[in-house]
Amino acid sequence: MLSTVLSCALSGVDGILVHVETDTAGGAFAFSVVGLPDTAVRESRDRVLPALRNCGFYTPSGRTTVNLAPADLRKEGAAFDLPIALSLLAATGQIPSAALDGLMVFGELALDGRCCAVRGALPMVLSAREKGLKGVMMPADNAREVSAVEGAVVYPVRSLAEAAAHLSGSRPIPCQIQTSFEDIRRSRPAPAYDLKDVKGQTGARRALEIAAAGGHNLLMVGVPGSGKTMLARCLPGILPEMTAQEAFDVTRIHSVAGLLPAGEGLVTERPFRTPHHSASLPSLIGGGPDARPGEISLAHNGVLFLDELPEYQRPVLEALRQPLEDGFVTVSRVRARTRYQANCMLVASMNPCPCGYYGSRVKPCRCNEHEIRRYLERISGPLLDRIDLQVETDAVPVDEISRAGDSESSAAVRARVQLARRRQQARFADTPITCNAQATGSAVHELFPLSAAASSVLLKAVDKMHLSMRAYTRVIKVARTIADLSGEEDIAPNHILEAVQYRTLDNKYWGK
Repeated sequence: MLSTVLSCALSGVDGILVHVETDTAGGAFAFSVVGLPDTAVRESRDRVLPALRNCGFYTPSGRTTVNLAPADLRKEGAAFDLPIALSLLAATGQIPSAALDGLMVFGELALDGRCCAVRGALPMVLSAREKGLKGVMMPADNAREVSAVEGAVVYPVRSLAEAAAHLSGSRPIPCQIQTSFEDIRRSRPAPAYDLKDVKGQTGARRALEIAAAGGHNLLMVGVPGSGKTMLARCLPGILPEMTAQEAFDVTRIHSVAGLLPAGEGLVTERPFRTPHHSASLPSLIGGGPDARPGEISLAHNGVLFLDELPEYQRPVLEALRQPLEDGFVTVSRVRARTRYQANCMLVASMNPCPCGYYGSRVKPCRCNEHEIRRYLERISGPLLDRIDLQVETDAVPVDEISRAGDSESSAAVRARVQLARRRQQARFADTPITCNAQATGSAVHELFPLSAAASSVLLKAVDKMHLSMRAYTRVIKVARTIADLSGEEDIAPNHILEAVQYRTLDNKYWGK
């Protein structure tokens, strides 16, 4: 007999409908899976047949052929175990074939028939909804991940026996109750780091607030122990709340990458990714044999923090330039070509020299000029040009820490940031732009007009500091964010002056 079950394959962060066709015939025993399967899919026979026997079903003794159509699409992973098993049961008459009509099925099977979680559940369910299917049968451990998908009919199953009993009508599985996005967001834990615990560093805190308000890239240069890493880790706590669409976009990427723990729901906190400086180019940008998302995509709608920036390999840093400009990365491999979103804030920290104390007021530097120059030249000019805010930090003396009063909390700063972001959302209504840093050159000239006085100040700064046209545009964007934080409609000269001062480290350290 022949039976067909609908399933899904992943292509990047999208789900593609796959027909699992099973044909049973007489003759000597044979079991083959065709349709461009990878090793994990080919091994499904060794999981499906024991799972069927251990759940009390009989397996065909003749020739069984499983075809995964379309045949020219590469199939990966163990998510086809459950649809293959149910298709085999339908082909042998152990469950009614009609019960599978219009139902998408995916899930991995253990040898005892348990249904295990798979990666990419959210893109698959979204694909089923877009195709107008009547429902999705999937592992119970993936159910929370898709609980906020509006209009999705989901049947979470824990075993092959439970799935078969539902399809035969003997023990129906209740449809999963949906959870609103707001309920999911309210249940998340509080941020682990708070700005109230940061003492001193007034200039760096101000730069952090501007970066959060406009989505700008930030570089902190300072001595060891001056609080650069802690300031960076406080950033998620002052960034605006993610919208439902942003949360779905982030969760899709993390789901495809297999980073969502079993039983977890939507990612509602902005990502904060901190790859080690030994990270390879594919791990940061994306790649591998199957073109998986890299750290810059996993940081989409959040923060990519590169601590000790000069320690990263030069090719890795240079590969960041295009994604930072475009907001996406295209990963091409022999077997796959995928485009991933990569619209994130780059936050980096570094010491001013190899020993870390060049320019410090608390400890003398022991590096010579050649060592300092060689260390700083690990960061290229084009990469620095894409960093809107460059701020210097120095160690805070212990007596100043003990005298310091209570610092402003992350919640208070976030309130100002969210107010500034709402002004930007109104400005960019009906466009894909969500914050000032994403504005294109044409949008900057159209929506960020400068008065004669502000324009004069900016032109003088460009001439004196030898800024590039990219830097010229980015200074305007930062000035617009500063004006938004102040609640002012127009960009004033003082906003330009403050924005320009965040590019002075080019001259101090890199000698531009």
